[in-house]
Amino acid sequence: MTPLRQRFVEDLQLRNRSPKTIEVYVYHVRELARHFKQSPAQLGDDQIHRYLLHLLHDRRVSWSSYNQAVAALRFFYRVTFPSDTVVARLPYGKRPKRLPVIRSQQQVALFLDATRDRNVQMLLRTIYATGLRINEARHLTAAAIDSSRMVIRVLGKGQKERLVPLSPLLLQELRAYWRDTRPTQWMFPGKVPHKPLNAATVQKACKRACQITGLPRITPHTLRHCHATHLLEAGVDTRTIQALLGHHRIGTTALYTHVSLAGVQHVVSPLDRLPTPRPPATQH
Repeated sequence: MTPLRQRFVEDLQLRNRSPKTIEVYVYHVRELARHFKQSPAQLGDDQIHRYLLHLLHDRRVSWSSYNQAVAALRFFYRVTFPSDTVVARLPYGKRPKRLPVIRSQQQVALFLDATRDRNVQMLLRTIYATGLRINEARHLTAAAIDSSRMVIRVLGKGQKERLVPLSPLLLQELRAYWRDTRPTQWMFPGKVPHKPLNAATVQKACKRACQITGLPRITPHTLRHCHATHLLEAGVDTRTIQALLGHHRIGTTALYTHVSLAGVQHVVSPLDRLPTPRPPATQH
């Protein structure tokens, strides 16, 4: 590792960025250096501008990946290798706003029942019951489950801790699962006991379950969306759902109001309120 990259990693660590964020940021700065075959410390604003266009037009990366690259380069050129002229020319892209994909409760039940691997099935049931992100569920420990207060302590994005309610049914299932499997460090261990379930393993199991049942695509994040929307349809307010999901902005949670059927199905179209036109009076 070069001294510059080491400094970059240390700067990220000092600001308490997660290991995943550090990995992604290092990747994007490394790709920039590889593209020009030069150290990022030797590059100017015009080269970086052309690199961002290369990402969009040649590599056709998603807006999410593009914005990750911008965030990584902004950090590098603001903190590790300060350069105001470069940072000024790094615009974030405007991501298209798409509604989250929601499945019905019947579809969720069929999907969870079709998941064969018990570790994966319990992880997915936990995600639907609590709304956890997949990485939050993968790193769940027995110590985080507080059965006396009926809550789960979750360490989420940005190392922010939150409490989510513990479903009595989920507690019962987790106890039975723990008695049978005796996990050690992680509630849902992978093939290597000291490591959590691999995310790719979970995604593959989801794909198989959908193929078996003939259901449309369902992923762990779909279950998180379903958790939020089904709570909303049951009458839970958006502020509470925001806290449960660990959303920083209420606007992120408000997306679920656009896909909830609870209010939509009771809206009467103005077409249905139009008066019946009277036939024109006949002339004698």
